[in-house]
Amino acid sequence: MKRKLIAAISVAGMMVGLAACGTEDGKSGSTDADGNKTLTVWVMDGSAPDAWIKEVNKEFEAKHKNVKVKVEVQQWNGIQEKVTTALSEDTPPDVLELGNTQTAGYAATGGLADLTEDKATFGYDGWNKGMLASNELDGKLYSAPWYAASRVVVYDKAAYAKAGVKPPKTREEWIDGLKKIKDSDSKVQPIYLPGQSWYVFAGFLWDEGGDLAVKDGDRWKGTLATPEAAAAVNFYKELQSFSTAPKDKDEATPQQSTDIVPKGGVASWIGLGWEAGGAAAAIEKAGGKADFGYFPIPGKTADKPGSVFLGGSNLAIAERSPNKELAKEWLALAAGKDHMAKYAEATGGGLLPNNDAAQFKPEAGSFAEAMAQTAPVGRITPVTPGWANVETEPNPIKDFMTKVLKGEDPKKAGEAADKIITERVNQQ
Repeated sequence: MKRKLIAAISVAGMMVGLAACGTEDGKSGSTDADGNKTLTVWVMDGSAPDAWIKEVNKEFEAKHKNVKVKVEVQQWNGIQEKVTTALSEDTPPDVLELGNTQTAGYAATGGLADLTEDKATFGYDGWNKGMLASNELDGKLYSAPWYAASRVVVYDKAAYAKAGVKPPKTREEWIDGLKKIKDSDSKVQPIYLPGQSWYVFAGFLWDEGGDLAVKDGDRWKGTLATPEAAAAVNFYKELQSFSTAPKDKDEATPQQSTDIVPKGGVASWIGLGWEAGGAAAAIEKAGGKADFGYFPIPGKTADKPGSVFLGGSNLAIAERSPNKELAKEWLALAAGKDHMAKYAEATGGGLLPNNDAAQFKPEAGSFAEAMAQTAPVGRITPVTPGWANVETEPNPIKDFMTKVLKGEDPKKAGEAADKIITERVNQQ
């Protein structure tokens, strides 16, 4: 899978759109003089495999002889401004790909069509529950989940074999393995884990039964000054003690897969699929050979892996679309189980489809296999239009983590973070 795709879906705040191109008189240009219609679909660069999207459109057009589907591929740069403009005009795209952490924001502004009455048509009951959350706001459905990706642990097989360590199933086994690796070779750090990898921390927090913020009446409030957050960040601190990574940086500063791992001396790290591929390519470019293994982030018990953040995209219909019924048919086809199974296969298992039953069986021992095991425990950040404000730098979650890693009491650090989170998350 292309790096640009996985990188893009891991970045909260990204979404899709393009200023619409209307006719000169401002009227919809979706129907010509002969009554032929054009259904416009916007997808991000790298999201829709060419053969897959062509097959979807061929089947759709076979049922609608007077309709042509026009797929417009968009770039990530400047996308928020473009989609905002598009949804405010009279000739928006009919179907849009939207980043899952930002869908609620556009739903709240009235830019997306309410799809609540069409749940059964879209296969709502079969959708992955972790992906589903980002598609609803205040009890109404505004989009269909499309795909997602999550992080797994990437490990050096040689380093693990030397220490006699096997992929762990629990947190306890994970820590024991890191201790063995540390004892087996003092020149190797058992895990490279920057202090501000807050998506990883979020998974630990969810495992403890907590969250980054919760609804409190009509408002939201931060919840890092809680026992659950303290337990989560303390476990993160224990893991981070096996790393030489900076306590005040995230995984992209420096980029762990290309700036750290290829230099050697790293037995394991937590990353996305494109990062694993990038690290392998960098190692081979330097004349070496990567031999990575993969396993899901371990859970508190062996019966299920640890929770993970699902970064991904949804498919929505513009409220001002002149072809809503056709758009709903196209969306139901593209996001349906049959075509999602083909989508998973087309991406080589590198992305999680919206329906667990549509998951492509990936190669044994691959990154995709480990990621697929996380699908049932995937989650997203709080679903509210104001969440994007929380992630604005300086990110209070990152600051909270750094403070605790440097010795501050989790409750005190959490109270400071909650004050900022509460203020920002309630801003529209």
